[in-house]
Amino acid sequence: MPENTPVALITGSAHRLGARTAQMLHDRGWNLVIHYRSREAQADGLVKAMNHQRQNSAIALQADLSEIADTRLLGHEAAEQWGRLDALVNNASVFYPNPTPEATEDDWDNIMHTNLKAPFFLMQACLPALRESAGSVVNLIDIYSEKPLPEHPLYCASKAGLAALTRSWAKDLAPEVRVNGVSPGAILWPEGDAAVDAGYQSRILDKTPLKRTGTPDDIARTIVFLLTEAPFITGQIISVDGGRSLNM
Repeated sequence: MPENTPVALITGSAHRLGARTAQMLHDRGWNLVIHYRSREAQADGLVKAMNHQRQNSAIALQADLSEIADTRLLGHEAAEQWGRLDALVNNASVFYPNPTPEATEDDWDNIMHTNLKAPFFLMQACLPALRESAGSVVNLIDIYSEKPLPEHPLYCASKAGLAALTRSWAKDLAPEVRVNGVSPGAILWPEGDAAVDAGYQSRILDKTPLKRTGTPDDIARTIVFLLTEAPFITGQIISVDGGRSLNM
């Protein structure tokens, strides 16, 4: 028999925004499925801390979201762990520049598979459980889905596609399942190959009315609100960007 405790699956939740959202939901009494691709140590550390707070309240599942078999298995295993699934947060994404003259087919596949194809087929795998629980979905979009970032055409297209899926699902899956999106602005600067210099950061903040970056909590609180306190909201994409989308 399913437990009464609500369960959320959050992709890419071993670190950064996904981990903060997972912890905030866990603090509210939810059970968490922490998805990771390669950050096993971080995922295991987060799960260990959660289970120390509340026994048998979190698990970590590995999946490569560029592989459809992995993606589908992740959805099925998440729903089976506690016999229910109440929320899906499509947080994992790939971000790096790919100017049109230089972009490769591998770039297309990598970005589109992770950012757009995986959320679709993960939703498909999770849908029976979400319908049964009258669950909710939140997709992490981006303010650049509407006003593109130069030299990132594939990333922007993938996020625009996810925004369209969000609205389509909200119509198609109602009334059983609510689907919304959150579009972060300057919250955490990109890491690794996509890292940006101080001058770029300054230019972004100059165009942000609040003149500062947000925090992971700003995003996590919005996701938690949509999942737990917004039963009459569906098909909406909330920009959490300090007003940045006003001055793109």
